[in-house]
Amino acid sequence: MSDFFRPEVRAFARRWQEVIAATGVIALGFWWVFTGVGINLWLGVILCVVGVGWGVAAIQRARFAQDGEGPGVVQIRERRLAYFGPLNGGVMDVSALTEVAFEPDSHPGPSWTLVDSDGQELAIPVNAAGAEGLFDAFAALPGMETQAMLTVLERTPDARVVVWRRSKPLLH
Repeated sequence: MSDFFRPEVRAFARRWQEVIAATGVIALGFWWVFTGVGINLWLGVILCVVGVGWGVAAIQRARFAQDGEGPGVVQIRERRLAYFGPLNGGVMDVSALTEVAFEPDSHPGPSWTLVDSDGQELAIPVNAAGAEGLFDAFAALPGMETQAMLTVLERTPDARVVVWRRSKPLLH
């Protein structure tokens, strides 16, 4: 059955599967709103609201995800990022990050450059296996604007763009 669909269609469905599931939840909620009575009506409203929230987050995750066929593997465990690549690699705590930048000219392709509080840099290709998990790690950073991050990723600028920088605490 896996040969029934072309590989491009399977890749598209896999990338957007969470959005498709959220759409199904919204459709079920609308069906209960328009056909339900009593508690089913209100459960339908709740399903619609939950589905819309889930759908918005799922669309952002799908826009961030790449094909996953780039060099290296990204693992995120207990707020610790690990990248294992053929040219470089390293481990960083998400809480120690001070800067996230998009580097379009890095080798072998565009990458996220992460800088921690010790000044250590870690370059992670945007299409590395498991890199889609970086979206949730980046979104958890204080003051991160996910829409700006997605815009930079989609438009591929000519030079390095700092997407997020930790604000320095004021002493006074």
